[in-house]
Amino acid sequence: MTEPEREPQKLRFGVFEFDTASGELYRDGKVQPRIREQGLQILLMLLERPRVLVTREELRDRLWSSDTFVDFDHGLNTAINQLRSALGDSAANPRFIQTLPRRGYRFIAPVEVMLNLSPQIAHDSTAANIGGSDQSERTASRDSRSSILLSDARELPSVSRGLVLILFSLIQIMYLTFYVLVLTRLYQVESILSHPQIPSLSILIAVIVTAAIGIPIRLYLLAATAFHYGGLNTKFRKLFPFVLPLDELWALAPFLIIQRIGFGLALAATAALLYLPFSQRSLLLMGFLVKKPLIEQ
Repeated sequence: MTEPEREPQKLRFGVFEFDTASGELYRDGKVQPRIREQGLQILLMLLERPRVLVTREELRDRLWSSDTFVDFDHGLNTAINQLRSALGDSAANPRFIQTLPRRGYRFIAPVEVMLNLSPQIAHDSTAANIGGSDQSERTASRDSRSSILLSDARELPSVSRGLVLILFSLIQIMYLTFYVLVLTRLYQVESILSHPQIPSLSILIAVIVTAAIGIPIRLYLLAATAFHYGGLNTKFRKLFPFVLPLDELWALAPFLIIQRIGFGLALAATAALLYLPFSQRSLLLMGFLVKKPLIEQ
């Protein structure tokens, strides 16, 4: 049976990338020992249909023709074990390949499609292929068209994902530093706001509440970058409507120390901080977002 021709892709899952054209498997950007052909075909079938059962019968039809006489069960189990070994996976505690006894296998990790070195998360769908209807993909399209103030992925260059994650992490650390310093020096903030015409109590409450909200958000984003969470770009775009007003409020933080740094420097620092939430979004777009929709199987 002739398989439909597929466009070459790179598929990312966890710390691995799989090149469908060359059959090469990469871990953290480094090519891994070659997987045997049957294992490659099984991996491709599973990656094409993440979180969907691939039955043993489907695998047999793809890997062994009807006129081939082999011990199918032994051959399939051997190929699966070799594939798990290459991925550092296990049947007892699977991270990638889940066994459904006597039925087949399911790929349980999130899969990203990479085109032009820019990945986009491929989510579950009720459709049985990777090109099914994808709500988050439609959200991303609406997001990029919603405002001329927001960058579109097509306008941005491709940037090394490692560099993007370093810069993104530094921004999160900067915000965490802001929050902690202000919270540990509330008495100084209160003295700065002691002017009778300044609503000091309201500002103090706003500082405490926004810092309390911001700290877990920054810790989550730091953990996501440190441990390479799947779909970081998608997750941040979902958080962006909440992060934006939070960051814009904290962009005014330099005015809390205006007596020390002067009006001009406080204004310049605030202008830079006002742009920072948009720069985070652009960074992740440059490192993660696909510029072409997912293709159908």
